[in-house]
Amino acid sequence: MKIVVHGPEKRIGAVVGDEVVDLSLACAKRLREKEGERDAIALATGLVPPDLGRFIARGRRALDEAEAALDHLARAGDRHGPKGRPIIFPAASLALHAPRAVGARVACAGGNFADHAQAMFERAAKRSEPRPPIKGSVRDAIRETGIWGFWKVDRESQGPDGAVTYPAHAKRLDYEGELAIVIGRVGKDIRAADVKDYIWGVTLLGDWSIRLMPEPGPMKFAMQKNFDGSCSIGPCIVVGENIDPFDTVVETLVNGERRQHYSTKDMVFSFGEYLAWLSRDFTFHPGDIISGGTAAGTAADSAPLLPDGTPAPETFLKPGDVVDIRSPAIGALRTRVVAKGAR
Repeated sequence: MKIVVHGPEKRIGAVVGDEVVDLSLACAKRLREKEGERDAIALATGLVPPDLGRFIARGRRALDEAEAALDHLARAGDRHGPKGRPIIFPAASLALHAPRAVGARVACAGGNFADHAQAMFERAAKRSEPRPPIKGSVRDAIRETGIWGFWKVDRESQGPDGAVTYPAHAKRLDYEGELAIVIGRVGKDIRAADVKDYIWGVTLLGDWSIRLMPEPGPMKFAMQKNFDGSCSIGPCIVVGENIDPFDTVVETLVNGERRQHYSTKDMVFSFGEYLAWLSRDFTFHPGDIISGGTAAGTAADSAPLLPDGTPAPETFLKPGDVVDIRSPAIGALRTRVVAKGAR
């Protein structure tokens, strides 16, 4: 099932072909027509909540009710819900939002693909940035260094066909296409081996990053990763379908040119290891998101270098660019880059 968030009320829906079905209203239709429930809409709101956070929190029960509603709708004689309310919409006519529950936290893995990490390390060395030499394989060196990453602290992410505003203080704006897991249960001190019990679904994430913006001090605010619109999520969350988050292909295109193409099987630290590390003395809630990091092909790790060792600007993002982050089982997350003051 592909779950999207649509419309001004940000209701959940399921993608069926080229249409979107409002799942809560579809449940109400089944309750009225099959169970004879007089107050079907109110009951359906509890069984299949129309908002994403409560829907995820209800777990398998809500998904079962939603699947039963879709089965009933496929056999029904009409396409309207109780009181004649429309429940099926052409997908092309809908404005989709980021499938991110209200209040959900987003954690992003850093330096989690060997090819990207090695290229970034070599470029830092050319700029004479003090870093210890890599001993042995890059993958082993990353594991020896340990898990690191950052949080996206935006209150609301960009959805499909969204726009990221080019930050006024940016010298270079970069793209990072990533796969992310959506947590489905409350948990703390979680074992890595139990990660499958906590994955509710998978989605795509765009990590928009300001490069050449170091921060002083031993602890960071990660401002190069946090500005308005710095995270895109979508177009949907894939739940219960034949998709393996541990071996899923992701690619990133800029203005139609493929820049990234990789599989999550090449992650250095697994989603389970990230969940175990992050959940130490820290409670995860339904809807929270962990993104697995990005592979080689970003502008920062592939752009030609200038004489001072900094990457040339040509392949970095600029207003007017269009970025597509895609995966065959999930779809495409498209984002436009716009100048400040323009939407």
